[in-house]
Amino acid sequence: MQRIDGKAVSLHIQQQIAFEITRRKESGLNIPHLAAILVGHDGGSETYVASKMKTCETVGMGSSLIRYPAEVSEAELIAKVRELNGLDHITGILVQMPLPKQINPHHVIMAIHPQKDVDGFHPLNTGLMMKGLPCHIPATPQGILLLLEYYKIDTEGKHCVVLGRSDIVGKPMSVLMSRSSYPGNCTVTLCHSRTKNLPEICRTADILIAAIGKPEMVTPDFVKEGAVVIDVGTTRVPDISKKSGYALKGDVAFDLVKDKCSWITPVPGGVGPMTIASLMLNTLHSASLKFESYS
Repeated sequence: MQRIDGKAVSLHIQQQIAFEITRRKESGLNIPHLAAILVGHDGGSETYVASKMKTCETVGMGSSLIRYPAEVSEAELIAKVRELNGLDHITGILVQMPLPKQINPHHVIMAIHPQKDVDGFHPLNTGLMMKGLPCHIPATPQGILLLLEYYKIDTEGKHCVVLGRSDIVGKPMSVLMSRSSYPGNCTVTLCHSRTKNLPEICRTADILIAAIGKPEMVTPDFVKEGAVVIDVGTTRVPDISKKSGYALKGDVAFDLVKDKCSWITPVPGGVGPMTIASLMLNTLHSASLKFESYS
């Protein structure tokens, strides 16, 4: 078993981004600037956004954090997004999910200009990704591709099983792993909680990507000997031994599964740091790329 170190790869990518931002400053080019909108005071969201803002500072990128109370109306939130769309110095916009019940997240995502949609959630970005055209790829799937590429993990002709069908991870991951490029060229099976014979199907995977959101669901009977296992899950589980009162658990029972794997990502320290690195990459690219489909 070899551990895939997402934290180390993330730091490597951040160094590359910092170098590019320095070059842009010296050349008089615009500096990427990420605007994040946070609604309410959800503990997990607070942590994620703080980490994103800190990473912006680390790489030399501008950032703005815009807060709203949980009672904010959908109309007010969308008005702010449209205002940010019109500000030239803002190159990336993200609205931290989840949102309160009175706000339809799809309406908010549709309001973000696709060029500034650095989360890659806008339907136009999704369509461009499906066609293999320039776009913002959702941050977590892109982070997984970067990990596979960094560790030179062979994907061509492999059977990849994606466990989970979310719009954020599972569906785009299945598309990206089947594309005609590296990492990719896989035969992909997309599974979910209603899939019959789930362990049997997962055991056929050369590459298993678990993104179903159920802590430690993937046990040894899901994993083929020598498989590559990518764990996307991050669920807070009560743990009185921790100062925070909780521990982060992945979708994979790491200690039980690791000895069957050729490669495996831990939780934390695997896919999570790569999601933020990918978000920084998308924000950097949005400062310079002009996709024809957006004009």
